Amino acid sequence: MNNVEQMFDENNDIQQFSKNYFRYLFKLLNDVDVTAIAAFAMEMEKARKGHNTVFFIGNGGSAATASHMANDFGMDILKKTGGDLPFRAMALTDNAAVMLAIANDEGYDRLFVNQLRIHYRPGDKLVAISASGNSPNVVAAAEWVKDRGGKVISLVGFDGGKLKDISDIIIHAKSEKGEYGPVEDVHMIMDHLITNWLQYKMLSEQDGVRKI
Repeated sequence: MNNVEQMFDENNDIQQFSKNYFRYLFKLLNDVDVTAIAAFAMEMEKARKGHNTVFFIGNGGSAATASHMANDFGMDILKKTGGDLPFRAMALTDNAAVMLAIANDEGYDRLFVNQLRIHYRPGDKLVAISASGNSPNVVAAAEWVKDRGGKVISLVGFDGGKLKDISDIIIHAKSEKGEYGPVEDVHMIMDHLITNWLQYKMLSEQDGVRKI
């Protein structure tokens, strides 16, 4: 029985369950390595200033997170800062025709690798999102980028899985196995935390009022 199941088993009142869920999320967030958050933000800045692309990948709920993150790092920051050097952010989860063609013709495990073969250039970054850290198509993409000397940033949960061992930067929600909801919640909070930081950092540098 994982923590979320235990919360319900101990008291199936929705109000108490909500309070316990919030407390558990706080624990997971409090355990995230803030130096990894700083390293993630720094790699994003390097990519922006180097005119490199950041690719986001994931399956299921993590695919939705990948799309959300690509939107926030790309269009949302551009809209709010109006800068001339935006983040080049691309989710490889968004083209249904391409994904279905790859899955049908070469197998689902090639879903992201084949897209990277087209779009990836030296200096680009990969953000791999997987609660288990073991999704075969995500791991394959991470290994493909690493083989080419690229940087891999992973958002994981549970014990970190294979991604924990092959990535350069790990954002790890250290949960029990099977706790997808809380892990995905943490990953989305990381998106909003880092994009807000970068947005205000860019604005402060533009107006010269304060430097971060």
